[in-house]
Amino acid sequence: MKVLMINGSPRPGSNCGVALGEMKKIFEGAGIEYTEVVVGNKNIRGCIACNYCAEAGKCVFDDEVNKLATLFEEAAGLVIASPVYYASANATLIACLDRLFYSTHFDKTMKVGASIVCARRGGCSSTFDQLNKYFTISGMPIASSQYWNSIHGLLPGEANQDEEGKQTMRTLARNMVFLMKSIELGKKEFGLPETEERVATHFIR
Repeated sequence: MKVLMINGSPRPGSNCGVALGEMKKIFEGAGIEYTEVVVGNKNIRGCIACNYCAEAGKCVFDDEVNKLATLFEEAAGLVIASPVYYASANATLIACLDRLFYSTHFDKTMKVGASIVCARRGGCSSTFDQLNKYFTISGMPIASSQYWNSIHGLLPGEANQDEEGKQTMRTLARNMVFLMKSIELGKKEFGLPETEERVATHFIR
């Protein structure tokens, strides 16, 4: 069982990395494979709505996004971590996620999602909500913790002092492992939920 971890921080030794590190400890103990990919320092442009992916099955811009697509398809869970910039996520990360979710056509139903946010002080809740929307539009259950999935620090590594934040990350990882394993058992016993043919309506007709 695999988890893909996307780190949206551009900093080496980032506080997002501290948070992910706490989750990794739990994954290792539970026998979960994980891959962390740092995208915050990459040159990733936004979607241009060209719909090349509709026919090609991948994004027209052959960069980190297409590499992540393969890892995402193989994973049972996805963790997204972002620093807070102006009460929202890192713009590079959002460009990456927009294209990743839009250009990949494999079924994401019942892959478990978890988002992590890091700030000096404010903006965590709005960023947390922003990231969770990628999961809810894709049929992905969201893993929760004992508190909102936030950790605090300004300078790289300061989040190591946030004991409650680190505990929140460990609890999140345990809950995520439970969900992934439970869903895997459920799929074997009951299969995936029944689907209907997609209905798409425009507000102008």
